[in-house]
Amino acid sequence: MVLIDEPTSKNPRRLAELMDDRGITICYSTPTALTMLLNYGKLERHACGSLRLVLFAGEIFPVPYLRQLMAAWPSAEYFNLYGPTETNVCTWYQVPVDFASAGRTTLPVGRACAHARVRVLNGDQPVRVGEIGELVVSGDGLMSGYWNLPVVDARVFFVDDDEIRWYRTGDFVSEAPNGNLVFHGRRDRMVKRRGYRIELAEIECRLSAHPSLTSIAVVSHSNADSTVTIAAFFSCALLAKPSLIDLRSFCAKHLPHYMIPDHFVYLDAMPTTSTGKIDYQALASPSSLQ
Repeated sequence: MVLIDEPTSKNPRRLAELMDDRGITICYSTPTALTMLLNYGKLERHACGSLRLVLFAGEIFPVPYLRQLMAAWPSAEYFNLYGPTETNVCTWYQVPVDFASAGRTTLPVGRACAHARVRVLNGDQPVRVGEIGELVVSGDGLMSGYWNLPVVDARVFFVDDDEIRWYRTGDFVSEAPNGNLVFHGRRDRMVKRRGYRIELAEIECRLSAHPSLTSIAVVSHSNADSTVTIAAFFSCALLAKPSLIDLRSFCAKHLPHYMIPDHFVYLDAMPTTSTGKIDYQALASPSSLQ
């Protein structure tokens, strides 16, 4: 186990050098950190030939950059992992070796891990294959509850007729015909605008296919008159910053008109939390658009 200190974790060249020099065999990180390594870590100098597993979780991985990372580290196997804090990792999806050339635009979150059980529900009723519902999880990884918050416990946990305890994740998924779960966004990231219900994660997913964007975060803001606006924050590779016209044209081809963001904001780097995930709370502040 090699623990990475904070200065190294924020310096992609030092991090890539450390991984190469120490012969790291398993890398577990966020898509944000891996994209940073890809763009600024000089991976052509640091082949990291000992890598056999690249695990990522916590965010949507922009597909163009996942393909580039797989080309830079071709000997490793890649896994998309999913799981909220309350369950830890509960599903997994192995990225196929032909992913780079298969034309895929999204990654499933996969199937239940061996220690977990998952179901897709509408309220308390299971949905059919292909229908969107809320993901619920049971198993050994389930936490016992929130500290001194019995009201919250009662809202998110339930016991079924077989006396199995389940956790309501608040995440919407559908089950593909092959059994893999496809993520559609979070209940608390759904907004209503112009009479339409909009899942912000779906906008992120569509924008992640843009070849120049390395990181995307979409948030909503409410004006004084309660009008909802949508802002897309993005980072991109050096010398590849798309124009506003390019971004709007791309959205017009891939999104319904009511889902096209009102604002596009370029950031040199996304704000991140202590765990390396995008800090949506900071981006949701009204000052983020100034």
